[in-house]
Amino acid sequence: MLELLSDPQAWAALATLTALEIVLGIDNIVFISVLVARLPPEKADTARKLGLALAFVFRIILLLGLTWIMGLTAPVLTILGNELSWRDLILIFGGLFLIAKAVHEIHAEVEAREHHEEEKSATQAAFGIVLAQIVVVDLVFSLDSIITAIGMAQDVEVMIAAVVIAMIVMYISSGPVASFIARHPTTKMLALAFLVLIGVALVADGFAYHIPRGYIYTAMVFAGFVEAFNIIASRNRRRALKDRYEDSAKQK
Repeated sequence: MLELLSDPQAWAALATLTALEIVLGIDNIVFISVLVARLPPEKADTARKLGLALAFVFRIILLLGLTWIMGLTAPVLTILGNELSWRDLILIFGGLFLIAKAVHEIHAEVEAREHHEEEKSATQAAFGIVLAQIVVVDLVFSLDSIITAIGMAQDVEVMIAAVVIAMIVMYISSGPVASFIARHPTTKMLALAFLVLIGVALVADGFAYHIPRGYIYTAMVFAGFVEAFNIIASRNRRRALKDRYEDSAKQK
């Protein structure tokens, strides 16, 4: 352990792996933020914290079971000429679940204006369901994250340190992200579209067709900038209308 502190390669691996874990954790944060947005504020905060705590626990448990994790990469099934391992199957079904959930949430957002009261009463009892969905997606993202870590670092200590640092960053940033998505419905739709893309990427990974995450993140960052301009423009329009109304009221 002490030898790693003086090893430049270990520090380089830690920096690289931490950055990668933070990027991979963005998917986790967005999904949790979208799910808890449907809960009452006091329950939403609890669900968000529990979801992140479970994500951290799952990652550490998976790291400590490296032998078992490596066994998940052995082929167990062949479909249409593709040899699939347990890891591939988990990514495929996890990606399909993510796509289905994101599409369901998009549909709910589109129909929300007509069923607001109905939806409000349903969300009061949805805490357990939301938490169960967070657990499922935490497992999928944790498995993807840890297998990536195994391929990039040789020392378990370095992997655990990278995961701990990444989870601290996720925990700090999750609150502001969740609040922002809750305050701006249009960004929630953008986040759901992002989750559909991530779900497609997970399914593709399961079939050994890797879609570089850089393409997805670049597109979403661009869309995020466009959405930021929309929010600023909308705020300025509301302010201009308010000023115009106040001026007309003074003239009367």
